[in-house]
Amino acid sequence: MLNTILDFMAGGFLQLSIWQLILTFLVMAQVTIAGVTLYLHRSQAHRGVDMHPVLSHFFRLWLWMSTGMLTKDWVAVHRKHHAKCETKDDPHSPMVEGINKILFDGVSLYRKETENQETLEQYGRGTPDDWVENKVYSRYKRAGIMLMLLINLALFGVVGLSIWALQMIWIPFWAAGVINGLAHFWGYRTFHTPDTATNLTPFAFWIGGEELHNNHHAFPSSAKFSIKPWEFDIGWMYLRILSALGLAKIKKVAPMPIINASDKHIDLDTLKAVFTNRLHVMASYARKVTRPVLKEHKLSASDACSCTYRKLKSLLVRDQRMMDDSARNELNAVLDSSDQLNTVYQFRLQLQQVWERTATSHEHLVQALKDWCAQAEATGIQVLEDFAQHLREYSLRPVQQAV
Repeated sequence: MLNTILDFMAGGFLQLSIWQLILTFLVMAQVTIAGVTLYLHRSQAHRGVDMHPVLSHFFRLWLWMSTGMLTKDWVAVHRKHHAKCETKDDPHSPMVEGINKILFDGVSLYRKETENQETLEQYGRGTPDDWVENKVYSRYKRAGIMLMLLINLALFGVVGLSIWALQMIWIPFWAAGVINGLAHFWGYRTFHTPDTATNLTPFAFWIGGEELHNNHHAFPSSAKFSIKPWEFDIGWMYLRILSALGLAKIKKVAPMPIINASDKHIDLDTLKAVFTNRLHVMASYARKVTRPVLKEHKLSASDACSCTYRKLKSLLVRDQRMMDDSARNELNAVLDSSDQLNTVYQFRLQLQQVWERTATSHEHLVQALKDWCAQAEATGIQVLEDFAQHLREYSLRPVQQAV
């Protein structure tokens, strides 16, 4: 009898080997991160996907037990992050709080913001407000994680305490720390959004595709975070499987440019296509125009200027609202040193202004785009001329294939 009790305390009901325990924990961790990225983030916060009620409530229950988080709290804090990104009102910006604070203590900032009733009321609308949310999850926030502890002890024995501890730090570290911290501090940027969001790889398995954070800030309502062919969004893979099973319905994905090389005429459809794909357009401009001209400048520049190539590349595509006085001075210095760089930079700003004129009629906007292309084609800068020709080919309609 004593041996039976000792065996139970050592291994619980399941009596798993060490490798089985590791695999079990990884599966549980993946369920948790799937709950965050699929349910809280893509479904509840941004409405990019609708989930079957049974699946939604499973994730609500699981997150209550594995993290102690409530849907309204998480959604409200995240929506406020997008609305106030990189400002003093951002709940978790490393640009404001510092990278160490976010990376190692981001969870305290999250908890502090969840106590702000104004945040919850303004940004938490549309989240579950039923009996179980109000009478169970919200009232007994810590009961869920204690229930998870008891389940772990029963299933795995004393090692279940270690598994539980890892579960409790999994989201605080990877989501509140790595994503909220490193993904606004270090990585690559495909889209030049008015914030510091970056993409991190290769963390896909661990954090559900959330590492593609720059892509997400570019297209917040998209249920799919991957853009480039080599980017892997494991959360999107999960959604495709759930969709095939009838448990999820994809509502929105990021637009992708449609190019019709046979059509060089700029009309309202061209304008709408350019507007819809404006982030793709600006990313293409940086890749096809700004960088080639900067490389030519680097080859002809002094050694001192050549050392700042990477920084200059960043400054030339950065939103001016994200620059301090020092960065502006550095940018102005390099623009003054190169007529070609200054030209392509000014054309970049003018192209942005085309879709920022929200109060202008469609006719004036179409004419503004025509004028921009005509002027770009007359600059004598080959890469800029080629880009203007390519911009004419943007379309809303797929190219019809000949039968």
